[in-house]
Amino acid sequence: MKYKIAIIGTGNVAWHLAPALEEAGHTITEVYGRSTKKISDITQKLYTAEEKLDLDFSDSDAEIFILAVNDDAIFEISDQIILPENSILVHTSGSVSVEALGYSSASFTGIFYPLQSFSKDRNLSFEEVPFLLESEDQETLQKLKKLAKSLSHLQYVVKSKDRKALHVAAVFASNFSNHMIRLAEEIMRRQGLDFEMLKPLIIETISKSLELGAKRAQTGPAIREDLNTLEAHHQFLNYNEQIAEIYRLISQDIIDSV
Repeated sequence: MKYKIAIIGTGNVAWHLAPALEEAGHTITEVYGRSTKKISDITQKLYTAEEKLDLDFSDSDAEIFILAVNDDAIFEISDQIILPENSILVHTSGSVSVEALGYSSASFTGIFYPLQSFSKDRNLSFEEVPFLLESEDQETLQKLKKLAKSLSHLQYVVKSKDRKALHVAAVFASNFSNHMIRLAEEIMRRQGLDFEMLKPLIIETISKSLELGAKRAQTGPAIREDLNTLEAHHQFLNYNEQIAEIYRLISQDIIDSV
């Protein structure tokens, strides 16, 4: 089944999701945003989507309205948006409850959360992206399942409280891991070393962790309780107290997990 869909938002998720939905056979009727340039950047990738600068969708032909905005904007926009009768309003956040949409003018509400990291300058296939879905209305939930299935073979029905736990876990697995790599880049650059030397290690570490499980895959001076090496590393990092403290805290947590 194909749907008519309006996209509210012009960030990274909207940038990837709008054309992916269109490629799956759905129609994007409108793209809403506060920046005409950002709206245009997305609509130029689409066929017939209208550029929209206001939240009055009362005359829209869309059946499903996807809020792909920052978490802080979900409450404000869902309260202000004017929707046609029998419309479905969903958001794409991992941490905001479905209850945030409760005061909207939508007839039905739900969650349509793609569990992935999105960047505008990197192409992404949705085929392997898990979609976490939720709605109190079973007919709406079935529609969201069909919509997700048109993009990916991975769909999960997850309640808001469990989705919040999953989102926290995702921050550790994705955002924090990426930040650790950024710190490694800075250390290498400061020493005048080529970061390329670390790439095979990073790839092997992630692959091994996923294959064996993170606990079995853990190596390094902390898991060995090599206190002399840990102290030497800490001393080396004294040029930046914050990074040194991050090193100490994580090392201690690894030791405590043995």
